[in-house]
Amino acid sequence: MKSVIVGTAGHIDHGKTALVKALTGIDADRLEEEKRRGITIDIGFAHLDLPGPDGEIFRLGFVDVPGHERFVRNMLAGIGGIDLVLLVIAADESIKPQTREHFDICRQLSVSRGITVLTRSDLVDRETLDVVRLEVEDFLRGSFLDASHSPIIPVSSITGAGLDQLKQSLLKMASEVPAKDSTALARLPIDRVFTMKGFGPVVTGTLVTGSIRKDEELEVFPQGQRVRVRGVQVHGQPAEQALAGQRTALNLAGVAKADLERGMMLAPAATFHSTRRAEVSLSLLPSAKPLKDHARVHLHVYTSETIAQIVLHEQKQIASGETAFANLHLADPLLLLPGDRFIIRQFSPVITIGGGIVLDAWPLPRPIKHAQASFLKILVSNNPPEILKARIARRSDRGLSFAQAIAETGMRRELIEKHLADPTQKVHVLRAGDLLIQTAAIEAVKLALTETVSEFHRRNPLVAGMSKEALREKLDVGPEVFDLAVTRLVADKKLEVIGEFVRLPGHSVIMKDEEAESKKTIESAFASAGLKVPALKDVLAGLKVDRTRAQKIVTLLLRDKVLVKISEDLVFHRDALESLRKRMTEQKTTTPKMDVARFKDFAGVSRKYAIPLLEYLDREHVTRRVGDERVIL
Repeated sequence: MKSVIVGTAGHIDHGKTALVKALTGIDADRLEEEKRRGITIDIGFAHLDLPGPDGEIFRLGFVDVPGHERFVRNMLAGIGGIDLVLLVIAADESIKPQTREHFDICRQLSVSRGITVLTRSDLVDRETLDVVRLEVEDFLRGSFLDASHSPIIPVSSITGAGLDQLKQSLLKMASEVPAKDSTALARLPIDRVFTMKGFGPVVTGTLVTGSIRKDEELEVFPQGQRVRVRGVQVHGQPAEQALAGQRTALNLAGVAKADLERGMMLAPAATFHSTRRAEVSLSLLPSAKPLKDHARVHLHVYTSETIAQIVLHEQKQIASGETAFANLHLADPLLLLPGDRFIIRQFSPVITIGGGIVLDAWPLPRPIKHAQASFLKILVSNNPPEILKARIARRSDRGLSFAQAIAETGMRRELIEKHLADPTQKVHVLRAGDLLIQTAAIEAVKLALTETVSEFHRRNPLVAGMSKEALREKLDVGPEVFDLAVTRLVADKKLEVIGEFVRLPGHSVIMKDEEAESKKTIESAFASAGLKVPALKDVLAGLKVDRTRAQKIVTLLLRDKVLVKISEDLVFHRDALESLRKRMTEQKTTTPKMDVARFKDFAGVSRKYAIPLLEYLDREHVTRRVGDERVIL
């Protein structure tokens, strides 16, 4: 069964609700006030199953909207996400103000299919009907409802005239509607909230993408509250899951009715984020006045409404009928994704003046001005691999994680992987852990790495290499990007990694005569001292070089493990420690245990040296402390 959402549009009292009832047998006016006053105040819903010529069933879900100018905001809550529109024009009144406004709204939302219905045709004669048809044809010329490819059908909801023809046209057009993507991540804009006794809160909406199953965990945007789906209904019937394009009702657990309202959005938990800023392509209606930079407007996206400030890119205003890039600053956070269509209405008086499409709901805080325009042009190209590449490139050496890519684009990870692997596209992207990073950005990091290490060697001739962490902090790049760049440089033999240090290939310490002499003096002082080593500061004080260079020489000896630091104050020559280890091993056969006093006599040292040496032997697993004694292992 294929589901198609049909929206009505048109002026008040032109027979939209009566037409839906004549087609479906369902009265979409559900409110007592609507029935009492005889006008539609809020959106209503109905459905109709039509069999196709090959036996396939088409389920048409009707969204009936109010036509009164006071309720256009309610109309906007219902018209988002429709597949085709019935533009309803009364034959005895022809085109009226809300006919024009609703039609403009449909065009701004990029509705691409529809049927024009001339209702109340039983109230006019043939000549009048022909005149109205000509007026309507002229009004619609050049639009998606142009009579050359979209039918204009006179009907009467009272006599039933034209209804069969309308059903056949609906069936034909429904068969041409592309199937919605049920494999995408789900989003359900909430258009109605109520409580069912014994079940709890229920929300309804048109599922614009993806699918929702019973017991699935969802997130309510913009609050971020987690809920569980207790039950699913599709077009009023219980179901295990709802698919994109279906009128959907969800019974929710974990939330109260008071916490839910029209305009909120349901989506998979821990996937998306609400935003207060969005880059958009914005179009003004030819009938609208020019819109100035920083103007405030009413913004409508699916079922949500908020105030937005328009911040134009490099221009002072948008002229009537023109399109421009802009940044929207939202008064309330919304869940927006690229491709979402929106409507803007003048702040006061409130009339529809334009609309557009969301390009980027996560603009960078301070984008480079000259690069932003070219980035936005790529976003309108409708080329997913190129768009992904641009999103990765704009983050430079920070990279774009898969979680960020999913949140920014609304694509599942599998689809992102597919676009990146597209053989027809040159997507120069590398993987650094879970990050996606442009090849050019990695090359820039590699160049910075080699230059930084070279400069370090020039400034520090007595140091064999630069520590990895100091190098990474100097470049201010993430660990994943740093590791990838270093790995590639090592593979290209442009860097060497020795332990925790990075150096140029073949680099060795270059010492002046007095530095080489000092190095020999330090080593000799500790080698000759055995285990009764002097204080390091005393050794350094007698050198011919300054303290800074002397410390670097010590660091070099420690790195080469000629000297070994066993505590904050004690440094030993490696030969002395190796001799001690060997003697301890030999002692095991005669004296397997040793306390501090016995060790002092054995090693010929005072307690000042004995305690640190024993702790060193414990760390080296030569001994193990048991009470006040050491067991030789």
